[in-house]
Amino acid sequence: MGHRITVEPSDRYVRAVRGGLVLAESDGALVLRETGCPDAYYIPPQDVHLDLLTPSDTHTHCPFKGDASYWSLPDAPDLVWAYPDPKPEVAEIKDHLCFYEVEVS
Repeated sequence: MGHRITVEPSDRYVRAVRGGLVLAESDGALVLRETGCPDAYYIPPQDVHLDLLTPSDTHTHCPFKGDASYWSLPDAPDLVWAYPDPKPEVAEIKDHLCFYEVEVS
């Protein structure tokens, strides 16, 4: 079996909370499933409190998704990432934000 990625609308309610502060909450998230990785929930930008986050200088490259940009909190560097120009196979996640830890219900 090779590497595989799927992206589909999530039927779950997703919240990102840090230190009691709600950073994002959405019922319109996308779930990305990737071989060897836990499910990742990509939240539409309108459901994220971008005013609480600071852009980071960090950028990483994924051969399957493309180049990621990051955002931080004062006590949590590179807590959030997004793919502003993802590879065509995962185009749906464009500009959606993903958090390392989310609550899913």
